[in-house]
Amino acid sequence: MPDLIISPGPHIKDKKDNAQIMREVLIALIPASAAAMFFFGRSALLLIFCGIVSAVFCEYLIIKVKKVPVTPADLLSATLTGLLLALMVSPVTAWWAVGIGSAVAIIIAKHAFGGLGHNIFNPALVGRAFMLASWPVMMTAWVRPFDAVTSATPLAENPLPVTYLQLLIGNHAGSIGETCILALLLGAAYLFWRRVIEWRIPVAYLCAVVVFSILLRLDSIFQLLAGGLVLGAFFMATDPVTSPVTKSGRWIFGIGAGIITVVIRISGGYPEGVCYAILIMNAATPLLDRYARGRIFGHGR
Repeated sequence: MPDLIISPGPHIKDKKDNAQIMREVLIALIPASAAAMFFFGRSALLLIFCGIVSAVFCEYLIIKVKKVPVTPADLLSATLTGLLLALMVSPVTAWWAVGIGSAVAIIIAKHAFGGLGHNIFNPALVGRAFMLASWPVMMTAWVRPFDAVTSATPLAENPLPVTYLQLLIGNHAGSIGETCILALLLGAAYLFWRRVIEWRIPVAYLCAVVVFSILLRLDSIFQLLAGGLVLGAFFMATDPVTSPVTKSGRWIFGIGAGIITVVIRISGGYPEGVCYAILIMNAATPLLDRYARGRIFGHGR
């Protein structure tokens, strides 16, 4: 009699496998990556290259040590992790720091928990949090596009130093892949069109930021466009492994991430709160799936 594999729900499989999903997300990140190289030049290309190479190398090495087959899903997942991490760093970040951050993301945040599909936290965000804790000065040093002149990010300046149009097109200081909102929205539209991500988490996340900003008398449009909110809401908070599977759980996840993001932005020592907000809600995902589930088939309410 064959062994039975018992695992928690959901048990309904999608037509897309892991490799296809990773490939779709990588395609969606092409506009943001191109914008990063356009605004920040060769430094952005070097950081993206180092992030991807380090992640793929560590993935391949760990899989060989575990003596399991290397699958396209594993390599594409590592490529995506390295790319996302690189897009979240300053253009003046050292290439070796991105390499170390990618290694931490793959070895510690992913394979220490069992590998693809078993990690509790988003690996790219763990890598960025590690880099920020290890090299805070380097990670918070920013330059303006094209001229490489040192500048603060819009979130770190008051009053608003740039226009909404500059925030949309990406012509301001910031992480290489977070500045061009139009490129990110184009990638997000592609993911929705391909039905790779579900709308509840990003909508709840963005709406929570708007509502909480209004309550605190902040510029809600600025809070939406500045920093890494759009990248985080569409490309990391929607990670199917580290986000809830229930509909109500996704609403709570997004709202919680939005509130924490604004709180960190206005009260924390670091002007951006997206990274830590999503990681905190990742930790709450098992609870949300446990207590925010719907009616069980065959049972009453």
